Amino acid sequence: MTNNISFWVEKNAAFTPKKVAINFEGDALTYSDFAIRISKHARTLKHTYGVGRGDRVSYLGMNHPDLLYLFFACARLGAIFLPLNWRLAIPEHLFILKDASVKVLFCDPEFENHAKLLEKDLPDCEFVASNFSCDEWSNLQNELVSSVGDDNNPHVSMATPFLLVYTSGTTGRPKGAVLTQEGIQTNAHNSVHYSGMTSTDHVLTALPMFHVGGLNIQTTPAFYVGATVTIHRRFNPEDVLMSINKDKPSLLVLVPATIQAVITQPKWSETNLSSLRLVNSGSSMVPMHHIMAFHDRGIPVGQVYGSTETGPVAIYQRVENAWAKPGSAGKPAMHCEMRIVNDKSEEVPKGTSGEILLKGGNILFEYWGNEIATKDSIRDGWFYTGDIGYEDEDGDVWINDRKKDVIISGGENIYPAEIEAFILEMSDVIDAVVVGREDNKWGEVPVAVIIVENHISLEKNIFLNRFQNNLARFKHPKDVIFLKELPRNAMGKVLKYEVRKLVNEQ
Repeated sequence: MTNNISFWVEKNAAFTPKKVAINFEGDALTYSDFAIRISKHARTLKHTYGVGRGDRVSYLGMNHPDLLYLFFACARLGAIFLPLNWRLAIPEHLFILKDASVKVLFCDPEFENHAKLLEKDLPDCEFVASNFSCDEWSNLQNELVSSVGDDNNPHVSMATPFLLVYTSGTTGRPKGAVLTQEGIQTNAHNSVHYSGMTSTDHVLTALPMFHVGGLNIQTTPAFYVGATVTIHRRFNPEDVLMSINKDKPSLLVLVPATIQAVITQPKWSETNLSSLRLVNSGSSMVPMHHIMAFHDRGIPVGQVYGSTETGPVAIYQRVENAWAKPGSAGKPAMHCEMRIVNDKSEEVPKGTSGEILLKGGNILFEYWGNEIATKDSIRDGWFYTGDIGYEDEDGDVWINDRKKDVIISGGENIYPAEIEAFILEMSDVIDAVVVGREDNKWGEVPVAVIIVENHISLEKNIFLNRFQNNLARFKHPKDVIFLKELPRNAMGKVLKYEVRKLVNEQ
């Protein structure tokens, strides 16, 4: 069965049935067991919950093998898997679940109360308890035991839309990026090429798998080559160092904020890193001192550039590039083409900055239900990333700016338009803009710059408290600056670079 990516696990189960595929909280799951679990989940999705080709299946929970069973089971059935960012607030989850018309949502114990607040507004979505009991919901583990029938659907192919991940849009509403099964396989090929990953590797996954970074930079490609993955329920820097000492992983992905957390741990200097042969980072500019903290201990830090829309692996450093050019994003992936263009979509010469365009099997199929955004971002087969960079004489790419005003805080993408839209709903605010302020811990944090109605006194703490329960905590402005007017150009457009300068000078 090579018409969907669940064949990765089936093939590795045939070759190395007793090889450990997943380590999780003291339990080891072999490839043979992994294949059986996927089959059972696919059977249960189809015959208990009526999941057919194209239906959306969502997961709300911390990192857990259940997420991976559902991931590959959806692939087998031709269903679309939607992992939810558990950091989001109720209104944000409601928008996503309604927009995607999710058929069934699987919830882990930590989010039972949160999910129950969602349920009343989603009458067409079935809620299922995973690894806990709830009187109002069916229990996944019980259904896995009793479910009977086949575990596949007809007319499933590698071109079938498969993974749906929402990324905040510049319009202020999240957009659902749709990746096909071919896209996930192409991403795996790219990952294997940059990392040299083989079945002898051991991946440590500590980043959240609701992001394509935690899911697809190393984790799912490991199951393509038959490697072992140790999964942490959530990131904890002390646990990462303990796992490096105990489990001896060879590959690890960290974003700048998590690197900072790891290298400032008291046990950092005494932790034995010798098992690691490569650490990958990305999602935002990686500070040089983060890179050198590992380089100085003989461990290369290779950057991976990409986005939700690219799988994410699109530009990367291999080990030799990581040593030679720390700070570079690397070269276009093995199965990815790149152009750098000016505002007229004309290619610029090497050394000249322009917008990065990407093409390849890993690029998104579409934005879910958003034809306008799809046409705007994909033109003649090229994905317009909105990021600015240049190519040096050796063909290495350097990212030097972001055309879109995204703020990247602790590895999370924050789009100011979403926060600005919420602020402008406040009756006492006339105008608002949100920009990033440099931050030693998070890389950047959002700061609101606002104009309030005349004769109204708005206290800072009152304003900042308004974001509670309306936006995810990581999107909350960490400060607010009150101005009488915003700097604008002759066309009336806010000059964000001037606002950013003002915010970073204070």
